[in-house]
Amino acid sequence: MLHIHDLHVAYGNVDALKGISLEVRAGEIVALIGSNGAGKTTTLSAISGLLRPKRGQILFEGVEITRLAPYEIVRRGLVQCPEGRQIFARLTVAENLRLAAGHRRDRSAVARDLERVLGLFPILGERQQQIAGLLSGGEQQMLALGRSIMSAPRLLLLDEPSLGLAPLVVERIFQVIADLRREGVTILLVEQNAWQALRLADRAYVIETGAITLSAPAPVLLEDPRVKAAYLGG
Repeated sequence: MLHIHDLHVAYGNVDALKGISLEVRAGEIVALIGSNGAGKTTTLSAISGLLRPKRGQILFEGVEITRLAPYEIVRRGLVQCPEGRQIFARLTVAENLRLAAGHRRDRSAVARDLERVLGLFPILGERQQQIAGLLSGGEQQMLALGRSIMSAPRLLLLDEPSLGLAPLVVERIFQVIADLRREGVTILLVEQNAWQALRLADRAYVIETGAITLSAPAPVLLEDPRVKAAYLGG
């Protein structure tokens, strides 16, 4: 579904990605783990069109998207749920959700997806008319994920969905991620909680200083001594 080949991204004279290659197959959850500053968010931003690579190739469903604008990429079904939620804080919950579906023309499908989001996150249904910036951090993350669902993703890029959240909220977020995969959404997951990510994922890549250093089925990486030492606390 997604193929990245020899991707290079720089911030000015600083190389952030140094020729990474990876793939995500339809129906998978693939985790991308690494320390802060390793290049995880840069990878997602390049895929979604927010950063322009120096060189390399990004293919989505067999079509090159390397130079497409972000809105064109979203319309193709590749959607990013960004780190830090980035909701529209001055709009209501309902307005945030409706905006995410603004490019869609099938109103009945939009209505079904709204019902689906409110079923996954009942608290959003109770607070549809509340200003989004007044939600708790966990509720804002639910809204960010719900907003991504409203964009009708076939491939969902998730950037640190558990960051800064209480354990019960983290558990719910990961349950929803698993539910989305069962419903047919393919997921590329960047997550600072490497243990949770590897438990959920089918396969995983380790990125260090802008380069992929390991790739394997997630259960294999869970038992890899290098991964345990660097990312799993022992």
